[in-house]
Amino acid sequence: MTGERGARRPGRVLTALLCALTAAGLYGCSDPGPPPQPRPTPTTAPATPTGLSPFTGLPAKPAPVLTVKIDNVPAARPHTGLGAADLVYVEQVEGGVTRLLAVYSSHLPDLTGPVRSARESDIALLADYGRPVLAYSGAQSALTPLLRAAPLDLVTETTAPRAFLRSPDRPAPHNLYLRPDRALAAAPRADDARDIGLRFGPAPPGGTPVTTSTVRYPAARYAFTWSAADHAWRVAMDGREARATDTGPLAPKTVVVQHVTIRPSRFHDRFGSVSPYSETVGSGTALVLRDGRAHEARWSRPSAGSGTTFTTPAGAPLPFAPGQTWIVLAPRA
Repeated sequence: MTGERGARRPGRVLTALLCALTAAGLYGCSDPGPPPQPRPTPTTAPATPTGLSPFTGLPAKPAPVLTVKIDNVPAARPHTGLGAADLVYVEQVEGGVTRLLAVYSSHLPDLTGPVRSARESDIALLADYGRPVLAYSGAQSALTPLLRAAPLDLVTETTAPRAFLRSPDRPAPHNLYLRPDRALAAAPRADDARDIGLRFGPAPPGGTPVTTSTVRYPAARYAFTWSAADHAWRVAMDGREARATDTGPLAPKTVVVQHVTIRPSRFHDRFGSVSPYSETVGSGTALVLRDGRAHEARWSRPSAGSGTTFTTPAGAPLPFAPGQTWIVLAPRA
């Protein structure tokens, strides 16, 4: 019995020898092995081509990224400089109102604002951008160490007073404005625009024709109405058309309603109201508005800094229309 277990069949020995010779390139093995497997269909689109902005899909030269926290209560409107932003994020803050986070790289306005304070959510949200500039009016004392520890070039009235000015036309705190060129000059280490997961191109098939889409927060309301003449979405805030003092009506080419978890953070304002935290790492559903149609989508961001991808429910990349995009961080249903 020992001899039977120890013996090898001559056919197996020969096959092993021929396969070894095949690996050395000396002989063809008669056993073809398993059939070739089809390559999986890619679920991510190629990065934005060189010469195009990864934030808009339009021609742009490499340039540093400037992000600015923008006030958005009625007393802060109309805004200045928002029309030049590559991207605009909408975030919920205390009291159920919202603030905006404007991202600039392709173009810089002369002024932007009114500028207001940062929140904890901004740290994770901006991790996709490498080391951008963050211009803001201030922050709670407990939050400041976290902002300083983050990969951000911080620009405030204290660190770069020449980058800011106060308008005599509005009462404080809604009268602080930023000079973007001076803000960038005060933060020379800022990274250039890079891939953050967005893709641009022709409209995907399908979608539902829509004329208006509304997003509600506890104390704020946004409406995005398709304008065929502008080939863009006109923005209304709390029932009134949103405008910029320098460029007129706000009209992004793409609007993304990204459903996220909004939970209490560890911080609160001076009146004791707890600051909301919008979770932008994870996954969930979204609605992408472009070309007069609404597309159901999924968003995914496995970790801070990994980029956020938007796909169809079947997993195919969902491209945005080239131009300005608004990303509305809306409460999950």
